[in-house]
Amino acid sequence: MSKVRRNIARLATHAGALGVALRPHVKTAKSLDVAALLHDGALGPVTVSTLAEAEAFADGGYTDITYAVGIDPHKLPRVLALLHRGVTLSVLLDSTEQAEHVADASRAAGVPIPALIEIDCDGHRGGVTPDAPELVRIGRVLHAAHCPTGVLTHAGESYFAYTDEELRRAAKNERDCAVDAAERLRAAGLPVTTVSVGSTPTAHAADDLTGVTELRAGNYVFFDLVMAGIGVCSVDDLALSVVVTVIGHRPERGWIMTDGGWMAMSRDRGTSVQAQDQGYGLVTDLAGNLVPGLVMTAASQEHGTLTARDGAPLPELPIGTRLRILPNHACATAAQHRGYHVVDSTRTALAVPEIQDYWERVTGW
Repeated sequence: MSKVRRNIARLATHAGALGVALRPHVKTAKSLDVAALLHDGALGPVTVSTLAEAEAFADGGYTDITYAVGIDPHKLPRVLALLHRGVTLSVLLDSTEQAEHVADASRAAGVPIPALIEIDCDGHRGGVTPDAPELVRIGRVLHAAHCPTGVLTHAGESYFAYTDEELRRAAKNERDCAVDAAERLRAAGLPVTTVSVGSTPTAHAADDLTGVTELRAGNYVFFDLVMAGIGVCSVDDLALSVVVTVIGHRPERGWIMTDGGWMAMSRDRGTSVQAQDQGYGLVTDLAGNLVPGLVMTAASQEHGTLTARDGAPLPELPIGTRLRILPNHACATAAQHRGYHVVDSTRTALAVPEIQDYWERVTGW
């Protein structure tokens, strides 16, 4: 818990110094209890990646939500239902076809749907470039339906920036693309209410967000080995781990077997493209101390294989030994589980409190 609070405070302080609002992405934790830490207990603005998340956080009292995945017409009735409940839910789009669906639904319901135009600043996964002719056409379709309009971008390629200078360039490019797009829309006589940027790497690397209204990030609450591998944090900042138990030994193969496979960790192998491949995760004892050289190098559905780096001898870990695995991708690992056991590393206690996420409390899953 102390690491989570420290990570949250770090980005909140940075965003405050840059003069922008912080809109955390709650897809990482998927927890009302964790979200309550993000704005000092206030129900501040959040970002989600599914409408199920939007509905759950609305049930928890959140009224300012950005749904940051491209909208499709089948989902608009659920969007309108949230708007009718008094939730300001902004949708994301990058085509005139999507904009027309949003505009038609807004007119039919008599409720303007806030919309953000996705700007492609680097990854080419989605969005329009700041200079694309379609940008202004999309803006005009939305404006004609009185839909509040903004722009949003995400520097996905920043996850492959490996130096401080590369991270700063990614953050500057992200900011420049969003601001340029907003200025093009304004030059065409179209109001822009929101200029939204963010990823965990660029949120921490940004040093000038002039023209930006809000900063988004989600992974920063827990951090993970990918973020440590590109220098955004240290391994000591990682606040999420999965407890596994030693269930066998294969000394002839140099293996220690555990009961935690990819169902526990996810299949994410994000560090495989980094200078140091961390397998499926680094191994610590229950107190969070790294077991030197021990890595989870293979996984089947329910089995994890631990090996020692560089031919080092395996540590003596009897069957029944409990360990923690630090994940490559905190968002993917958290999604594999239905709740958290919360440990305060600043104090010792025989019993630790448990936080169950929203889904378990409501569904009993």
